[in-house]
Amino acid sequence: MIGIRELRADLAAHVRRAEAGETTVVAVGGHPAAVLAPLSVAEPGHQAERSALIASGALLPPRRTDGALPTRTVSVWGNVRLDRLLAEIR
Repeated sequence: MIGIRELRADLAAHVRRAEAGETTVVAVGGHPAAVLAPLSVAEPGHQAERSALIASGALLPPRRTDGALPTRTVSVWGNVRLDRLLAEIR
């Protein structure tokens, strides 16, 4: 069980652990309040829930469905806004 402050401090690491299969109980004020757990593709209703989130606009569908990552690197200049860099590579 971890506290909410610890979760906020290292959220990315805890999400990676959940992706790897670890379940974490999150406490607020010393009392269990939530569970951070892995999503299982085999879980009943998982695809339906994702489709509903996409349909409501709460989740954007992936642009790539093959799981491949871009092979080219992008040069980055200092003092450039991230949204402009992303627009350039898209």
